[in-house]
Amino acid sequence: MRGLLFLTFAVASHLVLAQTDSLSAEALRESGRLPAAISAYHQALAANPDSTELRYGLACAYALMYQRDSAFYYLQSSADSTLWPLADPDFLALSTDVRWAAFEQQQIAAFQAKSGALEQPAYALRLLRLIQQDQGLDYYIDQAKAYYMQQGEIPHWYYPLGAYREQMGAGNFAEMQRLVAEYGWPRYSQVGTLAADAPLLVINHHPSDSVREYYLPQVQQACLEGEGSCEEYAKIQDRVLVNSGQPQRYGMQFRYTEARELEPFPIEDPERVDARRAAIGLGPLAPYLLRKIGYTWTVPQVPWK
Repeated sequence: MRGLLFLTFAVASHLVLAQTDSLSAEALRESGRLPAAISAYHQALAANPDSTELRYGLACAYALMYQRDSAFYYLQSSADSTLWPLADPDFLALSTDVRWAAFEQQQIAAFQAKSGALEQPAYALRLLRLIQQDQGLDYYIDQAKAYYMQQGEIPHWYYPLGAYREQMGAGNFAEMQRLVAEYGWPRYSQVGTLAADAPLLVINHHPSDSVREYYLPQVQQACLEGEGSCEEYAKIQDRVLVNSGQPQRYGMQFRYTEARELEPFPIEDPERVDARRAAIGLGPLAPYLLRKIGYTWTVPQVPWK
């Protein structure tokens, strides 16, 4: 009995240690310490060699360091039947590799085998790649934001990233226009919920509000019909309002205070913001702001009827 108890304790401790290493690896990756993250992932994987989650985390970390061979190795051994790996911006470095097209076909076949055939799988693949391209520099730019929050100044290495992001944004918008002209506005029922959101991301990141205003009716219609993201619609609508000097409606746009902390831009009838959010299927603003930017929203709300 003593031996059995000892064995049970040893196994439990082993699992807890593996989970701790996994959390440590994820935190290291998010903080920009990629070599340390890779080391932590390997330690956790040695304790839990069957973990596809750990293998996927390793693939992301290696890809962010442009170590493509290692990234592909761990990505292939962690593949599931979802489409997210095809849109994951961490794999931007892999998207220009000759092996990526084969992985795309493998992944979309696995998705359709489990979830049913898409009406327009070719369109879905191009939209997923557009998401990846649109957000592919976010990890590195987030490191620049973290540096600014800690040091109070923009790091010099942000500027080439910002310029490159503008170039990529222009290319993404041109590609989005080509895709919409060829296939029509994407709908959840045609390409899946993940892929259909691609144009919304590109539009929200475009430098011109005239572009957002032009596409806003289509974005709103897709939201109201349940065929597009209402969260992205709210972001686009609020950005148009904020940039024209008007209060936002849904609380989706933020600014830095003098203390280098994020807060929402002024909100129209702030006591009714939850009612407006509920009308398009969004949850209350307070938990969203706390989760998104660590901001405490305390305005009492008028119940939605």
